Amino acid sequence: MRLQDRVALITGGAAGIGRATAFRFAEEGARVVICDVNEEAGRQTAGELGDETLFYRVDVTDRQAVQEWVDDVAARFGRIDVLVNNAGILRDSLLVKFKDGQVVKQMPEEDFDLVVAVNLKGVFNCTQAVVPHMIRGGGGVILNASSVVGIDGNFGQTNYVATKAGVIGMTKVWARELGRYNIRVNAVAPGFTLTEMVRQMPEKILERMRGRIPLGRMGDPRDIANAYLFLASDEASYITGAVLRVDGGIVVGT
Repeated sequence: MRLQDRVALITGGAAGIGRATAFRFAEEGARVVICDVNEEAGRQTAGELGDETLFYRVDVTDRQAVQEWVDDVAARFGRIDVLVNNAGILRDSLLVKFKDGQVVKQMPEEDFDLVVAVNLKGVFNCTQAVVPHMIRGGGGVILNASSVVGIDGNFGQTNYVATKAGVIGMTKVWARELGRYNIRVNAVAPGFTLTEMVRQMPEKILERMRGRIPLGRMGDPRDIANAYLFLASDEASYITGAVLRVDGGIVVGT
């Protein structure tokens, strides 16, 4: 029971890696609180986890909603020990598609702005809301979802890569700023992971993805959840400002 009685907030906890992390933390004794914009899936996940788990419908781009969520959890439990900034979205597109001397398509500005709002500013919003409660409580752990593409780059993902690289930068800044308060801040960089969304892709594409991974398989959401669990636990008490790749050895783009 590595997280016995610790209060853990997980954004985007209704499905995929967030859901797997919620289950893994609960197995280790945490009091899990998840938020998501998908209310139906969120309530279902919380119900499966049991009476100790709470679900809130929260859009992480809405600063006021985030603050109200965090303050309510802190008032209910008297503390916040772990924050997992997992919520994120994709809106992939080439920066510019050029054909026959003409621009035929380019990444829409609204898609760039939306991905930045959720994946980057959402992490900022949640962390800034949680930190004062952690300081008053004597410390805590903040875990941020980056990606291997935030390190290596990837074709057609200008917006997503920018946010995941930005998350790494914020992680390193916050590790420096918050270490004095006994708050550890780390990032996890998953590789290709078999979430519900990925499983719906054509088998031919999945096979091609698996062929690029040295370990010969795609990640399971629980693989990523185990990394979050380690970093949240006292076993990682001297680790902060780190970026942990959980990717089967892949180097994107090669």
